[in-house]
Amino acid sequence: MLNGNPLILYDCREAVSNIDLKDPDAVRAGLMEAYGDSWWAPIDQLVNVIIYGTNPAHDYRFYLNNIAESADTWMTKIEWDACYTDTDPIRPGDQISIGFDGSLFNDATGIVGCRLRDGRLFTIGVWEKPEKAGPDWEVDVLAVEAAMKRAFNEYNVEWAYCDPPYWQEAIGRWALAYGDDKVFEYWTSKPSRMVNAIERFRTAVTTGDVQHSDKGLDKIKGKLTRHVLNAVAREVPQGVLIRKDSPKSKRKIDLAVCAILAFEARADAIADGRLNRKRRRVVGFG
Repeated sequence: MLNGNPLILYDCREAVSNIDLKDPDAVRAGLMEAYGDSWWAPIDQLVNVIIYGTNPAHDYRFYLNNIAESADTWMTKIEWDACYTDTDPIRPGDQISIGFDGSLFNDATGIVGCRLRDGRLFTIGVWEKPEKAGPDWEVDVLAVEAAMKRAFNEYNVEWAYCDPPYWQEAIGRWALAYGDDKVFEYWTSKPSRMVNAIERFRTAVTTGDVQHSDKGLDKIKGKLTRHVLNAVAREVPQGVLIRKDSPKSKRKIDLAVCAILAFEARADAIADGRLNRKRRRVVGFG
């Protein structure tokens, strides 16, 4: 009892992740680990269900007590966590690219940076509607403007891709202030271009060409991981796009979009020969 309330002891046993579901010995070992001393569990029967079953793999991971991703998950936690690193942090003056995805009301607004030399992603700013906010809540536009200004002053920003809806006027001001050779509109509503950017980002994650230091533990930085893992894949004639799990879902993905744009901006900056070039003086506005 604690303060008059009963306590529940919860013991969660989980088999090793990524077991070969066609290997009877591996499956049996995983089941034995997951069920522990639950002697009544029909291990032999479960081995046959998993080995000879025809359901998707994530259905069978239920028996192994593994965290199961949805069939349309865009990025798995294992894949994203494999890109984690806690060495060589982002520093002032680093050459970076920026991805910006903005809203004004319900969806989140975010700014993500990507270091040119190693593809290291980091969150510069994110504005999400609080759970208890009323229907009149709006993104703090001045805070977004201030965050973008700080980013250009603190880092050597070589390229910024910004999704224009609701923010075309602001993007135009950023281009005037920081250079129209650095700030560009990038319409994420154009499938042909976006599916290629998403595929390049997805491939970079699986090959280790993307890095991040976001394990979801920090109130601000942890949101990048959450947004990436919230995204689900959607097939379109041009390829694969990402979306929320439903139109009215509160599970935001905007920082995932920002990360894709930042990584795409990094590639274009490098292709333009901007990696390791000397920084030019930036004159801000305001």
